[in-house]
Amino acid sequence: MIRLAALILLAASIAGCGLTETVGAAASDAAAKQQELKEAKATEARVHSELDAAARASAQQRQDAEKDSQ
Repeated sequence: MIRLAALILLAASIAGCGLTETVGAAASDAAAKQQELKEAKATEARVHSELDAAARASAQQRQDAEKDSQ
């Protein structure tokens, strides 16, 4: 019984000191960072795709220029 009362008292004091609020804020920050990471990966994939397309277009232009010069 004393242990239960001590546990309840400890839980009440932790909740009162803002730990719950801190944990909630940390969880929100983690979710925001996860979203940022997801967006960054999507941006990276898009840029990589655009660079590949530009490289292919450049190679095609070189080939066309070589054909025209012959």
